[in-house]
Amino acid sequence: MRALERLKTRGIELEVVRRGAGRPLLLLHGADPIDPRAPFVARLGEHAEIIAPSHPGFGQSPRPDDFSTVYDLVHLYLDILDEPSDEKPTLLGLSFGGWLAAELAVTCSHRLAKLILVDAVGIKVGGRETRDIVDVFNTSPTEVQRRSWHDPGRWARNLDAMSDDELVRHARNRDALCLYAWHPYMYNPQLRQWLHRIRVPTLVLWGASDRIVTPAYGRAYSESLPASRFELIEQAGHHPEIEQPEAFVERVVAFLRE
Repeated sequence: MRALERLKTRGIELEVVRRGAGRPLLLLHGADPIDPRAPFVARLGEHAEIIAPSHPGFGQSPRPDDFSTVYDLVHLYLDILDEPSDEKPTLLGLSFGGWLAAELAVTCSHRLAKLILVDAVGIKVGGRETRDIVDVFNTSPTEVQRRSWHDPGRWARNLDAMSDDELVRHARNRDALCLYAWHPYMYNPQLRQWLHRIRVPTLVLWGASDRIVTPAYGRAYSESLPASRFELIEQAGHHPEIEQPEAFVERVVAFLRE
């Protein structure tokens, strides 16, 4: 397996997965950094240049002491998008990374070619007493796994089978996610009203079996975006890029080619 590369900005060195060639695609991960061995990475790298950093505090990316909010991450990625480039990137966000991507696109859609949100969190859809997003920190791990996957028997992570190093990385990723996304839980109450500022073509892609954030939430997200369309991937839960990599890459590539 190729060693992960490093991406330095503002004195912070992020680990980064780089694959492929072609139009740049900045990929923002969810609860866990992108696994360079994941089949969708190789397939997508046949059609675009993937740049997938690990957020500060996740994986092997250090977290500065003063990094504690989603907006620290958003401003860090704004600095990365500010760097000179021959071509505007497409921004693709998975789950928590979809929240980051939406915040970035509200602020700087003029720097982007396109936007792809995959089972994204980040907005409030229901009423004040309605929980739109399953609380993964206060729900039993078994129930979280059941809600995350179309086929949890095949895809749910077995913590007992993980090595000590893998368990340490898992705990570090979970701690970082909690730090950034605990309150309000996984959303910005003001974000939805500003989604109209995102003018670039947008694909909102969702796993049909997602019960962490349901397809109804995804449709509401898409309806709040002025240049968006919503698509479902069947037999996939909260991670369609993992459960259905071929269908996922097919949808993404078709959108990139439009």
